[in-house]
Amino acid sequence: MEFQRTIIWVVFGMSLILLWDRWQVTQGHSAFFFPSATTGASKAPVSAPTANVAPNPGAVVAAPGAQNTAVPGADATPAATSAPAELVQVQTDLLRVDFDAQGAVLMRAELLQQNVSADWTASGLAGFVSGSRPGPVEHVVLFDRSATREYLAQSGLIGGADSTSLPNHRSTRFEVLPGPRALSEGQQELSVRFEAQSGGVLLRKIFVFKRGRYDIEVRHEVENVGNEPVSPSLYLQLTRDNGKTEGESRFYKTYTGPAAYTDAEHYRKISFDDIAKNDAPQIKPADNGWLAMVQHYFLSAWIPAAGAQREFYTRAISDRLFSVGAILPLGSLAPGAKTLRQAVLYAGPQDQTALEALAPGLDRVADYGWLDPIAKPLFWLLGFLYHIVGNWGWAIVILTILIKGAFYPLAAAGFKSMARMKEVAPRLAKLKEKYGDDKQKLQVAMMELYKQEKINPLGGCLPILVQIPVFIALYWVLLGSVEMRNAPWILWIHDLASPDPWFVLPALMMLTSWIQYTLQPTPPDPVQAKMMMIMPFVFGVMFFFFPSGLVLYYVLNNGLSILQQWRINKVIAGSKPKG
Repeated sequence: MEFQRTIIWVVFGMSLILLWDRWQVTQGHSAFFFPSATTGASKAPVSAPTANVAPNPGAVVAAPGAQNTAVPGADATPAATSAPAELVQVQTDLLRVDFDAQGAVLMRAELLQQNVSADWTASGLAGFVSGSRPGPVEHVVLFDRSATREYLAQSGLIGGADSTSLPNHRSTRFEVLPGPRALSEGQQELSVRFEAQSGGVLLRKIFVFKRGRYDIEVRHEVENVGNEPVSPSLYLQLTRDNGKTEGESRFYKTYTGPAAYTDAEHYRKISFDDIAKNDAPQIKPADNGWLAMVQHYFLSAWIPAAGAQREFYTRAISDRLFSVGAILPLGSLAPGAKTLRQAVLYAGPQDQTALEALAPGLDRVADYGWLDPIAKPLFWLLGFLYHIVGNWGWAIVILTILIKGAFYPLAAAGFKSMARMKEVAPRLAKLKEKYGDDKQKLQVAMMELYKQEKINPLGGCLPILVQIPVFIALYWVLLGSVEMRNAPWILWIHDLASPDPWFVLPALMMLTSWIQYTLQPTPPDPVQAKMMMIMPFVFGVMFFFFPSGLVLYYVLNNGLSILQQWRINKVIAGSKPKG
């Protein structure tokens, strides 16, 4: 009978998982188990023409003397676009980028040192059963203009006689000046120049690429070549659709969307949904700060030079396409006058050390939420250990041991309480038989037994609760740190940010969770006891698709907890009087 009940509970647990899977489908996500050939709403083609829509003119404050601050194309109905006016490809040791001469728009950025494999989470258990393995390695692509992604970096001028009179990303064809397009061996810097003239204003865009750097120095040189004064403003804009990132897990969620920072308002995420509902937070004008598009492990960001006044804006271009940008007034330019605005365009991984050096607060894109004060020191310690041992996997092992050691006194108190509860479990069972359904008398008898044996029923919970924030913070550190990507550990673990290809660590996770369950006192409630028994298997299924670095941490944490609990159980059992 007990075996049959166990089977029933297992079936019940799997039914809940399958119901959850069906609910995911109703929300527009792909099915986790046995997904169909179509990939859901996130794969719906993005209308390419909408990429040429520019910032919302209502968000722009006119510079003194400006004739018109409306950004070209903001109110226009998008027209169909064809292939790029002229494709300009640039390559460094880290980046391969494509520019469209129409607007000098950065329309594709391939990260040559960041690899991505086929998505195991999309293939699910069907892929495991069929024995399929991830496909060939490809590079991560950040900016992209394709049937499934619209993600661009744009800039231009506003403030002319009409919305399209000054050089801009929508209606202006830029000329690319002659020069090298690839960083040769030994060369440290490469400049690519675009220029266009319109409305009496000449705009030069100079992109400076540097060896070993994901940040691109961008110079906008503006010259009044007309006969009348002009008061233009420069806009820097990132445009992206709200589709999900390739390979995004269905078991954990990370933030994808715009973000901004100023010294006064600090780091702020601005969700696509809030922009669509016209409920996005307004960032006050400042002479500092940056704007970004954030996704798991990677980001793009415009960082105007410090001291330049800027206004931030957001805009819903369509139901799936959004932009975030900054407007920098250039002041009044007399005929023949020139001005220069410098900025940095970053497109790469969330390397916190590099980002912190680029701009204040930029490292905050590696966001750990309200646990940030705990997570940041843990990340620092993890990096320190990495520099000692030279392997992120072993750094995780050492960090887990250090944390378990630091919390050993608290854990020991909890384990001792649970060990005593396990000792009196048979007596609790007899009390339940004695009092049957009389819950009031049973509760009184149980409290009397706890008092007699000097047991605090909550003694095993309180020490664990104190540790929970630290372990959750470490969870987010391991989940969100780009340093884990493509980082090997030992043997078959070649990427700590990808699931274990042979499912060894998840299997060990389930095994150690089951052993932990057997060492803990059995709950007096049979239903609760059955649920506790199947939880290692129900939750273990999810760990088959978690990053292996995260599963390694949990396996080791479970193993150390088992050793501690076993040792304490032995000590308590040995201290009991014999005979």
